[in-house]
Amino acid sequence: MKTEILRHSLSHVLAAAVQELYPDTLFGMGPAIENGFYYDFEFTGSISKEDLPKIEKKMREIINNNLNFKKEILTKQEAKDLFKNQPYKMELIKDLEDEITIYSLGDFKDLCKGPHLKSAKEIPLDSWKITRTSGAYWKGSEKNPMLTRIYGIGFLTKKELDQYLIQEAEAEKRDHRKLGERLDFYSFHEEAPGSVFWHPKGMIIWNELEKFGKSLRKKYQSQEIQTPQLAKKILWEKSGHWDHYKESMFSFEVEKESYCLKPMDCPFNIKIYQTRIRSYKDLPIRYTEIGRVMRNEKSGEIYGLFRVRSITQDDAHIFATREQVEKEISTLLKMVKEYYKAFGIKPEFFLATRPDDFMGQIPDWNKAETNLKNALKKEKISYGLKEKDGAFYGPKIDINIKDALGRSWQLATIQLDFQLPQRFKVEYTDQDGKKKNPVIIHAAIFGSFERFIGILMEHYAGALPFWLSPEQIWVMPISDQQKKYAQEVNEELLEAGLRSVLKDENETISKKIREGELHKIPYLLIVGDKEKKAKTLGVRERGKGDLGAMKLSSFIKKVEQLKK
Repeated sequence: MKTEILRHSLSHVLAAAVQELYPDTLFGMGPAIENGFYYDFEFTGSISKEDLPKIEKKMREIINNNLNFKKEILTKQEAKDLFKNQPYKMELIKDLEDEITIYSLGDFKDLCKGPHLKSAKEIPLDSWKITRTSGAYWKGSEKNPMLTRIYGIGFLTKKELDQYLIQEAEAEKRDHRKLGERLDFYSFHEEAPGSVFWHPKGMIIWNELEKFGKSLRKKYQSQEIQTPQLAKKILWEKSGHWDHYKESMFSFEVEKESYCLKPMDCPFNIKIYQTRIRSYKDLPIRYTEIGRVMRNEKSGEIYGLFRVRSITQDDAHIFATREQVEKEISTLLKMVKEYYKAFGIKPEFFLATRPDDFMGQIPDWNKAETNLKNALKKEKISYGLKEKDGAFYGPKIDINIKDALGRSWQLATIQLDFQLPQRFKVEYTDQDGKKKNPVIIHAAIFGSFERFIGILMEHYAGALPFWLSPEQIWVMPISDQQKKYAQEVNEELLEAGLRSVLKDENETISKKIREGELHKIPYLLIVGDKEKKAKTLGVRERGKGDLGAMKLSSFIKKVEQLKK
């Protein structure tokens, strides 16, 4: 039994249960998805999580009835007659061929290509669960009605379900939205949907990441630039973004002209390149930018730091001759490996090839894909394929990472572009004095600051590496008698460039330790009479507990090795 068939069958059982319990319901679609299934409905009344146990109970009754899944082939007219009171099904039928497949389970019939299990009785009763509801626009478009989506999870065995539920419980504890609020790093507000409010502690994380990223870019000889936040629509028409991406762009009128907030940095980098006549001797030119872009993500898809409208990228655009391309990509791959090594995270590489909706000539695409393959081979990197998943202007290398829970995240990307230089007439003069188009390499090493920080928060469960922790050390006197010594210790730590906080509140040391552990502080330094007299510190390390007494100079030497 294939897991996908089981999940598809469960979505059908879910719809059959809803039909029995709520006969006036209108039905949308219900596919199998990763880890489970869902079905979209339009109810005459409201449905909440309190109704889910009742729906799940009805599903179990249907399974126990040992009903078979029956396949039928109807003509288009027969299908219209069958679903005449189901407008969403009628809309789907319009786009189908004359022979239409339906499946029935008892009295419930549904448009479906299948396959399904032979009988509902084949579904194990202890390996699936209805989990939640959400709103979902019909066919994913905000122009369409909002339906109620009911989600479920399903596996072949109870053991798989139990493992998944344990992982989900751990993921809930690691939820970056809750951690960010509790640790006072960032917040989200309904007045600015899809945007992040960064608190002082969160800005320390941001600035450390920015500093580290810039140091790597500098090491590999990139030049930093900064470009505007908006431009006239004509620029985006020229780049091709307006034709291929306008639904995700913010546009508005100013003085009878159309403007767009930038969703990408590349056209702006091109404008800087074109301010001078370029020779082959000038290339490669490597621009890097902390690029702030705006994308009109659908409201239902906005999610914490993972899916935002206001995005900050560690962006780069390299202008190179065709002969320089593979070397530049190899250098970027080295940078990727060096970057993720700093977090103890192993990257996974994927080659994304020409999509159906592509721009340009196929020979250029083939050459670009060959360049990327050769660079991956040169760096001895094994990679997977993402067929037809390239950008509309060129193929790319996507870099994924797996977090502490084994979840895969797509972060970095290296994109090879033969198209924009031609559209913008970007040129350089070759050795023979002829005008040629350079190739543009688009590269973001960790993708966006927002998404990357969210992933780090969940990967480390808020216990960030020492160099990223907003507060690295707490100095905690046991009583008023040690406050002066504790203050001297704290000042020396600050002078050493460490982020230290003096916790001299009138509270018990056990309470201070508990608070420090809740706030994920890497080191807690305890100062009592014994430590004051011996000029030492009682050191507690996050995750390891008491390390014993240590001289301040020895402690500073120890933690300075952890600074990035």
